[in-house]
Amino acid sequence: MRLRMILLMAVTALTAACGGAESDTSAAAVADVPAEPVALWGAEGGFVTATTNVLRPPRVVLYGDGLVIADASKQMTLTDAEAGEVVARMEKYLTGQPPTAAPRPGAPSVTDLPDTVLGVRGKDGKSLEVRVPALEQLADFYPKQLVDAKKLMEGLATRVAAEGADYVATRVRMVAEGAESAEGKPSPWPEGVPEPSGVVDPVWQEDVEGAAATALTKAVPAGQQSGRPLFRTGSGTTYVLSWRFLLPHEQSPASPAP
Repeated sequence: MRLRMILLMAVTALTAACGGAESDTSAAAVADVPAEPVALWGAEGGFVTATTNVLRPPRVVLYGDGLVIADASKQMTLTDAEAGEVVARMEKYLTGQPPTAAPRPGAPSVTDLPDTVLGVRGKDGKSLEVRVPALEQLADFYPKQLVDAKKLMEGLATRVAAEGADYVATRVRMVAEGAESAEGKPSPWPEGVPEPSGVVDPVWQEDVEGAAATALTKAVPAGQQSGRPLFRTGSGTTYVLSWRFLLPHEQSPASPAP
């Protein structure tokens, strides 16, 4: 409990979030605790579709209460000792690193690859975040600390995927991508799901909850988003619908989209 209180006190400097989630490895439950990340590993940029760019969650995020969520799909809760070790090691690895790392001279030129994002908020409340272009491909040209930080978080993500429970949330981020030339017969637009409005360039997104979220996840079951499910609106426009659960720190209605 002492570690948990230290971490919760440290993260109060972050943007306030509404609600939170905590669970064991057998169930998902909402808890009245602050939901603020204290360590994360993710990716940004790269040559990906607009839908992927909008929906891409952190590969793994650790919260101050020990909750860990991988790919916005699996979750588990670490002990205070385990969470403290992750934070301490990430703080050690990232301290002294620049906000954007650069490979050593002699590194081959690579393009269209995402930046690895590594972040931690230490027990002193200090926030550290480092972006590392093409870390996987150029690992030999970066400081070992950055490679070790990624390996640590990658191992945590693997553990959560293997041992964790399904992650669910009350709020969902939906994306509609125009698909007029896509093959296949579109289904009628799901009742209760908001239809795209305004300019769709190149995608339309909205965070939904309640009945709309239930209707969306029922129309496009989890795991089937990659099948490009087609739906036609009442006005006759065809879209591919995709979604993901929002993470605890994203679930306040006032939270901006990443």
